[in-house]
Amino acid sequence: MPSNDKVFSGLVYLPKGQASDNIIEGCIVLEGGAFRGVYGEGVLDALMEAGINMQTTIGTSAGALNGMNYVSGQIGRSARINLEYRHDSRYVGTQALLSNKGVVGFDFALNHDLPDDPFDIERFMDPKRRFIAVVTNLETGKAEYMEKGKCSDIMKAIQASASMPVFSRAVEIDGVPYLDGGCADKIAFQWALDQGFKKIVVVKTQPEEFRKEPMSEKEKKAFNAVFRNYPQFCEVFSRSNEQYNEQCDEIARQHRRRNLFAIAPSEYIPVSRLEKDMEKLGRLYYLGYHDGRKAIPALREYLEINEEV
Repeated sequence: MPSNDKVFSGLVYLPKGQASDNIIEGCIVLEGGAFRGVYGEGVLDALMEAGINMQTTIGTSAGALNGMNYVSGQIGRSARINLEYRHDSRYVGTQALLSNKGVVGFDFALNHDLPDDPFDIERFMDPKRRFIAVVTNLETGKAEYMEKGKCSDIMKAIQASASMPVFSRAVEIDGVPYLDGGCADKIAFQWALDQGFKKIVVVKTQPEEFRKEPMSEKEKKAFNAVFRNYPQFCEVFSRSNEQYNEQCDEIARQHRRRNLFAIAPSEYIPVSRLEKDMEKLGRLYYLGYHDGRKAIPALREYLEINEEV
């Protein structure tokens, strides 16, 4: 257990409980962003408390990690892991490097037997609820969408989805190396549209107006040096920031047309990928929680569900 100054001071006050068994037709799309994903955890907890449990969940990177606890219906579990164990070296640090050859310890993060928060694998695996992890194929540079019950190992798919390039080693699934789904598809709303969903909820982890700067030539060269054996992956990654900006523009358009419902941070809290400030992470969580609660009346109207659901 980390020392008290290494956990969020409001840890004991985080919401806790089990989501209802209600299932709402439609798809929820979860953006990643490493520890910025704590915002999404707050939104998801607010939705679960309100009984908004979408039938299909698709997540990229940290969004896939958060999505597994949304599908299992465990309110507060994702936040408790990040806000309690961020400074535990089994999760982020030296022991993670030793056990997983990367900065994040997925053996720990995906462990179903955390004594205070056992993962509800039975509900997660229920075929009535679909779950998809977005991964990037290093050989082709393309996004792939690995679905629970259809892919060979959904836990490996989640690990691959959240394995940041350079920070983590590639995850091999069926003989193919994969990394962070965000390299090729940071917000998988287009997948949901292409699947024909009539109701789509998108949870972003950056404010609506946020856009990324293009990658510099220096950054591209450094990345290409590391992944020189995967030229197609390098090509896709080199323009991933521009693709992200296009995705954000399209999400805004589709939201205005009511083809989807987007929730994004109402204010900017600067958080690094591997943020160490637990109080800042706690504020980001509660920003998501309160933004989620505030969005619920309009979201119910969009989903065409009443307040008793």
